[in-house]
Parts: sequence; C-alpha cells; structure tokens
Amino acid sequence: MAEPLTPIERRVYHFLLDFLAEHSYQPSIREIGKRFRIKSTKTVSDILGILAEKGYIERDPSRSRGVRILGYVAPVRTQPVPIYREIAPSEPALTSELREGYLTLDRRFLPNDEVFILRISGDSMAERGIFDNDLVLVNPSTRALDGQVVAARLGPHATVKTLTHRGATIVLEPANSAERETVVGPNDNFAVLGVVCGLFRPMFDADADGGRLEHDDTLGTDEEPDAAA
Repeated sequence: MAEPLTPIERRVYHFLLDFLAEHSYQPSIREIGKRFRIKSTKTVSDILGILAEKGYIERDPSRSRGVRILGYVAPVRTQPVPIYREIAPSEPALTSELREGYLTLDRRFLPNDEVFILRISGDSMAERGIFDNDLVLVNPSTRALDGQVVAARLGPHATVKTLTHRGATIVLEPANSAERETVVGPNDNFAVLGVVCGLFRPMFDADADGGRLEHDDTLGTDEEPDAAA
C-alpha cells in the first residue's frame, strides 16, 4: 500500500493526473511551479521525489517531462455527463448557465448519450435510498411509467419523486413519511425531465484534507536552477 500524502503532495499529485488527462503528457517542473506559485524548482523537484518514494510516480530525471504515474491508464469508453442542481422554469429546462460541472462515467453505465445528472436537495426520497446531495442519473429518452422515480419540473424547481397516475390526475409521491404527496394540477408548470436510472453517492468528504486544488497555493519563493521533471 502506498504511503499517505500530505495535503500539498496530494494537490500536486492530483494536478499531475488532471494535466495528463487534459494534455496527454506530463507538466514540466516549471509548469508545476507556475500552477502553485512555487519559484523554487528544487522545491518542486523535492515534492516529485517524495511522490516517487511513496510509490505514486516514477521519475526519469534526464527527461524534461520524465514523470510516469504508476497505475495510470488513459480513460477509454467514458463519457462526461453534465451535472445540474437547478433548472430553468421553462423549456429548455437544462441550460449551460445552470450546469455546475461534469462527472465522467464509464459508458457501460449510460443508457444513451442524452443522460444528465441532477444533484438532490432534501430528503424527500430517503425511504427509497436517495438522500440530500446525492447525484441521480436521469434518462430523458424513455417514457415514464407509473411507479418509476422521475425527475420533473414543477414550477421553477426540479423535484425527484415517484410518478403515479390516478385516473387523469398526476401525483408525485415522496418516499418520506414526513412529507406530503403533490397533486399536479392542469395549470401547473409541470414536465417530466426523465426517469432516474442511477445513483452516485461519495462516501467521504471530498473537500476534507485539502483535497481540492486552490489557486493560491504557494510553497517557495527563492529561485533555484532548473531541474528536469
């Protein structure tokens, strides 16, 4: 098992991963230093040396970009899926301005290319195992049937509920005994956005331990001669 990383070592390691995924080659020492505002190339080289000692990378000091991430395989058969927390009150409900980012998923988990992710707010579906801040995968290309969990627009808000028809009446049923069902009236601004077909829940705090890259990371100030990365 690889040794645990300090917060700054983790930031640099994640930067190596992200840079490689975006550019298909590794950053140089100067590029790493610029990203973290490190003037000392020796400081960057020392961090890379520690990552190598702890078993996260291999280095070839004779090459300017001589870093190899151990265990890294270029992603194949994947697709970025957009994530939304809010929707527009009219068509189209999903716009680029409301998109909060993407989650790259293996295409084997995706029923089609039109799927999107909706971030859950609240615990109205807790008894179906869907909780606050969960990410639900929504398929907009399939017809919603009674008893299915759907993502819908109701007024200016998105909601995830169980769809039920009672005659000509549409009812959105929560899965929480503390909440009441919603009867959709003929004049309500209502539309089914899609059927929920997947659920993602990080079982850890992604922001803990300095896990996110910050743009003001500073590690060194003194200039040192160039070193190879």
